[in-house]
Amino acid sequence: MRHTAILIPGDGIGPEVSAAAVQVVTAAGAHMQWDTAQAGLGAIEAGADEVLPSATVQAIERHRVALKGPCTTPVGEGFTSVNVALRKTLNLFGAIRPVRTMPGVQTRYSDSGVDLVIVRENTEGLYAGIENQIAEGVVTSLKVVTEVASRRIARFAFEYAASRGRKTVTVLHKANIMKLGDGLFLRCAAEEAERWSGQVEFESLIIDAGCMRLVQSPDRFDVLLCENLYGDVMSDLCAGFVGGLGVTPGANFGNDGIAVFEAVHGSAPDIAGQDKANPLALIMSAVMLLRHLAEGTDDEACAVAADRIRNAYNACLLAGETTADLGGALGTQAFADAVCARLV
Repeated sequence: MRHTAILIPGDGIGPEVSAAAVQVVTAAGAHMQWDTAQAGLGAIEAGADEVLPSATVQAIERHRVALKGPCTTPVGEGFTSVNVALRKTLNLFGAIRPVRTMPGVQTRYSDSGVDLVIVRENTEGLYAGIENQIAEGVVTSLKVVTEVASRRIARFAFEYAASRGRKTVTVLHKANIMKLGDGLFLRCAAEEAERWSGQVEFESLIIDAGCMRLVQSPDRFDVLLCENLYGDVMSDLCAGFVGGLGVTPGANFGNDGIAVFEAVHGSAPDIAGQDKANPLALIMSAVMLLRHLAEGTDDEACAVAADRIRNAYNACLLAGETTADLGGALGTQAFADAVCARLV
């Protein structure tokens, strides 16, 4: 079985880490064909007049799966964020950010055995982008919370937890202050939880108290359900438990099976083209892509390739075969080569 996925190399370090991920996926034996499309600064430099060309959107809609490298949104030129545009245009309502302790990557939480997942509502909240200057020096930002989106992401979180054998979904909120908006989000989560009683446990925490408990004992958490802004913040906070954004993958899921997998770190233009970037996060995201294809098509080759890649990069980390950000001496290409060499 051969699959076609859209590859968005991105810009900055994007093309380097994207090439490394494709190399590893190919070496692992996954039968993938990659169709390249542009977004971000790369799209502008290629002659497009927008950071998310319609051709890129149409390609993703056609093949329904994409792997995206980091993209730069030009500053101060009126361009919308690439990530926001992708989520809104393709209705990628649910973001998944797995965070787990990585072998060989030492942090102050290494002994805790962190293994949690952030589920983030991706389409509304304060990130709806509705702002107005109502007077000189006075700006309002409108937080949008709808029952449709809140129920949809709650259902998505519980379905994800159940399918992965996760035990608990914790919703983080500020319903004690934002009684209507966060109250609606919390109520939808609680009502969805009733459908999973006996299968997946449910708890709710006020976001500030939740942050404190996370920092104290991240290993006690399983699946975190968050609205948009909270999910953005918690994703980076939790990445800090395990070594940073260079070792955390990401995925965005929408209607009709469309999924975009991405590294959640930036494009780091200061080191672009210098063979210094760590491609691990995008390689991990490619593993998520392969598992998604395996589950959707019963393609055993994708499942096997995903396991081979994960075992290989874990072995590299344990052996100290890492890039400089993780204390090693390898460049981008050398790390990809090391992972390929450990595929078994």
